[in-house]
Amino acid sequence: MTRALEATRVDPVSGEVRSAVILLHGYGANGADLLGLADPLGEHLPDTLFIAPDAPEACAGAPMGFQWFPIPWIDGSSEEESRQGLLRAAEDLQSFIDGVMVDEDLLPEQVILLGFSQGTMMALHCAPRREDAVAGVVAFSGRLLDPEGLELETESRPPVLLIHGDQDEVVPVQALPEAAQALQDAGWEEVYAHIMRGTGHGIAPDGLQVALAFMVERLGYD
Repeated sequence: MTRALEATRVDPVSGEVRSAVILLHGYGANGADLLGLADPLGEHLPDTLFIAPDAPEACAGAPMGFQWFPIPWIDGSSEEESRQGLLRAAEDLQSFIDGVMVDEDLLPEQVILLGFSQGTMMALHCAPRREDAVAGVVAFSGRLLDPEGLELETESRPPVLLIHGDQDEVVPVQALPEAAQALQDAGWEEVYAHIMRGTGHGIAPDGLQVALAFMVERLGYD
């Protein structure tokens, strides 16, 4: 049984929902952590809803925050517990995405997943396993989990934009080319990448600009 995800939202500047960006936060944070991106992005995506769910589990490593799944080297969980947590959270997130599309009367090609860190891991896991491709995936500062399973379980291949800081002390920047290679090996034709110079584990202005350009094109604003 899936768990309902609580979410916060910023409605479109225009007042009319014609697309949605689902923001997936990192380990120990919450949906509101990324919802601030709606301010700089919303004026350029005036018909876009920004909606940010909280991950389904309280975070052992950050008591006021949430986690999508356990991380063994942080919380002492086992690899199996982490894997099972990922799979359960993926079911929750897929249900949430379906619900957003139904509630807002949107098609998959009108929805973008934007993740940061562990949220990126969720986006890169869930998007390929959806029957109908979403408009795109913006993947900040994360990694692709289970690249071996990707080829076997891929249902759709949405465009993916990988963005990473070259000074990332949490998830090494090498995760970007590794993810790009795995996606290409699994048959992706649209994989894009941007390195944020001098940036640690975060989102720099240049990375946000590249993400905006990607979303403007994928959501049909250009």
